[in-house]
Amino acid sequence: MPSGPARLPSDRLLTVLTCPQCHSGLTRADGALRCPARHTFDIARHGHVSLLTGHRRPASADSAAMVSSRAAFLRSGHYDPLARTLADLAAGLAPADATVLDAGAGTGHYLAAVLDALPGALGIGLDTSAAALRATARAHPRARAAGWDVWRPWPVRTGCAHLVLNVFAPRNGPEFRRVLRADGALLVVTPTARHLRELRGPLGLLAVDPRKEERLRRTLSAAFRLDGTERLEFTPALTPGDVVRLVAMSPAAHHLDTAQLPGRVARLGTPVHVTASFAVSVYRPAGSAQ
Repeated sequence: MPSGPARLPSDRLLTVLTCPQCHSGLTRADGALRCPARHTFDIARHGHVSLLTGHRRPASADSAAMVSSRAAFLRSGHYDPLARTLADLAAGLAPADATVLDAGAGTGHYLAAVLDALPGALGIGLDTSAAALRATARAHPRARAAGWDVWRPWPVRTGCAHLVLNVFAPRNGPEFRRVLRADGALLVVTPTARHLRELRGPLGLLAVDPRKEERLRRTLSAAFRLDGTERLEFTPALTPGDVVRLVAMSPAAHHLDTAQLPGRVARLGTPVHVTASFAVSVYRPAGSAQ
């Protein structure tokens, strides 16, 4: 992956994003994106743009430490089977020159895998975390990053996306449907009840709700139909450092005493065999003929 900042914007990006204040189109001027009403959004030196001007970032936004832990863990390759699964599915769901939106992009790791499978695609990652946006902006030459709270109506044109990714991130069903083309697809990843089961007791992690998938289908049922779900489970062998990074990159980091974490992990021994278990679901817009 390239280490330098992404080139933002591209002409295609400006056909996707809109002004969050007046919903007009955007152009580039003087290192910023600007609409005809002169609402202006600076392009950061790291290559991303924040459209959240005037809005407080949610408290749940990933910290720089969480993003750093996630980037290091994902670089280790332990979750590569998931990245490959997403890439393979994306290649069958979207054209090579697709517009891909990643809702809650994190480091951009999975968006990059999908873009590798779609050689002419543009990927746009939305996230509230400045650290995550910096990572996404450099994750792939065709990845762009925009700061936005995915719970709110998106600054994105209606019907512009061929594919929406949602990997361990908040789910805004109405906006997923609005931005997708009628022949588009939504690709969602959720952990199953077996995910990280070996770590829950020793490290005090919260259990995954066994009805998570049922709640997901119910949440999306008004606008989508389930096209299929693939179960993916594998057991990576982790070092103690891997386990610390795995926990520190997740929402569990908000609730655990991180000072005690290395000691607890050390008692697990080496290597630590951990179950990685996911449901990868494809949804189509309700009423589509796909």
